Amino acid sequence: MRNVGTVSRGIRTPIIRQGDDLAKIVTESVLAAAQSENFPLEDRDVVAVTESVVARAQGNYCSVDDIATDVRAKLGGETVGVIFPILSRNRFAICLRGIAKGAKKVVLMLSYPSDEVGNELVSLDKLDDAGVNPYSEVLTLEKYRALFGENKHPFTGIDYVDYYGKLIEESGAECEIIFANHAQTILQYTDKVINCDIHTRARTKRILKAAGAKVVCGLDDLMTTGINGSGFNAKYGLLGSNKAKEDQIKLFPKECQELVEDIQARLAQATGKKIEVMVYG
Repeated sequence: MRNVGTVSRGIRTPIIRQGDDLAKIVTESVLAAAQSENFPLEDRDVVAVTESVVARAQGNYCSVDDIATDVRAKLGGETVGVIFPILSRNRFAICLRGIAKGAKKVVLMLSYPSDEVGNELVSLDKLDDAGVNPYSEVLTLEKYRALFGENKHPFTGIDYVDYYGKLIEESGAECEIIFANHAQTILQYTDKVINCDIHTRARTKRILKAAGAKVVCGLDDLMTTGINGSGFNAKYGLLGSNKAKEDQIKLFPKECQELVEDIQARLAQATGKKIEVMVYG
């Protein structure tokens, strides 16, 4: 009788650097782990490789200046609306720095009471106490502060409204912040828009274009080609990116199928088994 279900193991590898032969490293690390821990490799086992190390081995990076160049080329370098970003120092702040460097003014429109992944700008209790309906009322920064004051993230202690505003100004752009939940609200301020939502991005683009936006770019439309030899991702652009350094971002890896097939072939040759390989993020 089978008493143990699926077993998951974390495989330790050397530190992955740009230009490394990742297929070789993954294969050798899996085989060494199986030997040292005395576990068999069988047909239909799965080796999963995180997208982060794939992008790192590919050297798929870009700088904030590369992002700025792309923003100027695609949105004109004047007033740009930036709507529905998530509140994240690691995932979005460095993207915002690049966007701001590529514009004279940024109108930052934040969804409230929270972003799309649940990071809270203001509590529902405070909304109720103030009698504010977030689905109909547009708030200026001044009204937001008058009603709700300073609201820090419970874990990081960051007031993202203040943090994003200062980041934009430090990057050389004028900043105006509003709070709204209807995408077309931004068109009262500018007709050139970067919608930064992730799961609803296609709908947001459709709504903005139907409402008369002149230019609409999602994060997936920025850094889709290399800028001065930088990395890029033709399908996802800045989606899935992470901060690498203060002025550099690691993009989602490029085409991974060749890597997957290479690892599969190496493992099959070494073990005689059909082992599945996947890249995940």
